[in-house]
Order: sequence, then C-alpha cells, then structure tokens
Amino acid sequence: MDVSTNITLCVPRPPSGQSPDVAIVISTPKLTYIPANHILLRVDRFGFSANNVTYQALGEHPHYRYFDFHTTPEHEEVSAKSHGIVPVWGFATVITSGHPKIAVGERVYGYLAPTRYLLLPVSPSDVNKYAFYISRPHLPADYRPYNQVLRCATDPQYTPNPRAEDLTMLYRPLFWTAYWFEDWLWSSKISGVAHITPKIIGLTSSRNMEFTKGLELYDEVLEYSSFTASDSFHGREKDRWVYVDVAGNAPLNQRVFDHFTSPYTGVLAAFITLGMTNLSPSDVCVLAPGGAFLHAKWLAVRRHELRVEEIFTMQEIAWKELMRDCGGWVEIERAAYEKIIKDGVRPSKGLVWSLWDSDMPVPNATRL
Repeated sequence: MDVSTNITLCVPRPPSGQSPDVAIVISTPKLTYIPANHILLRVDRFGFSANNVTYQALGEHPHYRYFDFHTTPEHEEVSAKSHGIVPVWGFATVITSGHPKIAVGERVYGYLAPTRYLLLPVSPSDVNKYAFYISRPHLPADYRPYNQVLRCATDPQYTPNPRAEDLTMLYRPLFWTAYWFEDWLWSSKISGVAHITPKIIGLTSSRNMEFTKGLELYDEVLEYSSFTASDSFHGREKDRWVYVDVAGNAPLNQRVFDHFTSPYTGVLAAFITLGMTNLSPSDVCVLAPGGAFLHAKWLAVRRHELRVEEIFTMQEIAWKELMRDCGGWVEIERAAYEKIIKDGVRPSKGLVWSLWDSDMPVPNATRL
C-alpha cells in the first residue's frame, strides 16, 4: 500500500453541469509541510448513510452549506468550483501536529472528510481536555458543534473497540439530532404537548414495515400508501398533530398537509423538516412549511440555559441507553458509493468505509 498518496472522494457541485450521481476519486501527494496550529489526520474509517447523501444534496443550500466544511483538493480533474467534499463522521489518528497541546498518536472523532489524510486548522486557544475546535471563520458561529473534534481518551461516550466505533459513526450524528429535536419539541409552544402523553405514529414503506415495527419505538406504524385510511387519522377533530419529516418525500408531505385541511382531522400544529433520507443528490430541496430543525442552533440555545455538566450528564445517560438497545438493529457492511446512490440501503444495514482498504485502487482520478 502506497502511504505517500492521498485519496479523496469528491462529488460534482450543481453548477458544474455534471451528474451529481457520478463521484470521482482523486489521488494527490500526501502533505509533508504542516503549518503552525494545524494537524494532519489519518482518517481510518467513517460511517456513510442516507444522511451523507443528504449532505451532498444540500451542499450549496444557504441554510446548510455542507460543501463549505472541507476544501476540495487541487487537481486537474476537480476544483473548488466544480466539486465539493461530502462531510462524514469518523475516527482518525493524529500523525503530525503543529499545535503544542495536541499530541501525535491521539485518537479523535469528528466531522471529517472521505479521504486518507486530512489537514485541519485548529483554533489556537480553543483546545481543552475533551475536545479541540477547527477554525472555520467563514461559517456561522452556531455551527460550532460541527467544528468540534473529540479527544477519545477523555470522551465519556467512547469505547475503544472496533464494533463500538462503528456504531458511534453510524448512530451518534443522527441520535444527537433526534435527541435535541425532542428536547426542542417539548420546550416549544407550537406542540402543546408539555403536559400530555403523545401518541407516536411512524410512517414507512411497505418493504420496511416489518423492520420498523420490530424496533418497538412507535405506538403504531402505517404505510405511506394507506395511512390516511387508519382510524387514528379520522374523527379526531380536537387533536393537535406534529408532523416530523425525516424523509424529504415531497409527495408524501403534500398528502399529509392536504389531509389536515379538513376540519374533521384535527389541527396540524407543526410541520418540521428533521431529515431528508429520500433525497438524492439531484433533487431540489424544499423545506417543510414549519422550516428545518438545525441541531447546532438549538444546542447553542441550551448552552445558555443549562450548565455544561448537565448537558454532559443528559447525553451520557441517553447514549448508554442507545448503545444497550441498538446493537441488534444493524449489521455493519461495506459497499461502494455508486451502489448506495443507485440502489439505496436496507434499514438493517449500516455502512462503514475506509479509503485504506487493500483493494482500493490508487489512480490519478477515477469516476465511480
């Protein structure tokens, strides 16, 4: 294996006119000069899911700006104007450090890039026992959680074994979005559910019905094609509903919205975008009427309302519960990027990738 060569997965930006479904693997030399207050990471592996495809689809959306986190490598086949980098959550090891408080050999977890080697600028004074922060002054201040790199040695949620790392890469980003969304929902006046026990209904496709019911997370699970025929959606004029869109399925969202235009179906108190798992890189993003929930923005609010110790305790308890329950939900698998784009992934599969795989080609540039 050629350790002197870097490999990076790049995707076309919409203005390039290229198909967004055709990614390109770029080969560049490994950096030998590391500036002060920078670190060079060896990205060992990272999780990849519909969440990352959403990052690509929303890469240039002004509300998200996912392509602004990592710099496109300089190469004759790509440029910062033609291609972007889809962020990934993964584990890495510090192999060179230009910061006096960050040691070579440290294991870290964060919002990385799909590459072998990653150079990151560290905020000179923003390093503590638990984490350090990447300097990205071009991004809004409330994107700070995405700039955080956790130091595994002091991370209370870290377990030093491959299986636990795999589950962390797959679940941690999505789980904390869901966790803090629920916190926001219970704190929000729009839901009107602060003093009642809500009924939670899940909507899914016919092929995923068995899996979704088996999670035992919902009071009821209904199919996309027939949910409006359920008794739960009729004769409930006084009910208040909160619809959380995690799929980004525009026709389904319209059906939900149309259903609640009747005076006999209750009130749709909120219609909020939380995720867009059905979104493909070529789709146009349309947010729900209630807007999108952005985890980083709400967490910034809660940091002013709760002590850091309280937040850590809340998260540690919730994370341990998830790790206890989620092991049987998913099988770890590796599959190529183009297969995910074309065929999707079964809900029971979790994808973990590495650009260090022994069968990975090291071309100058290869389109997938």
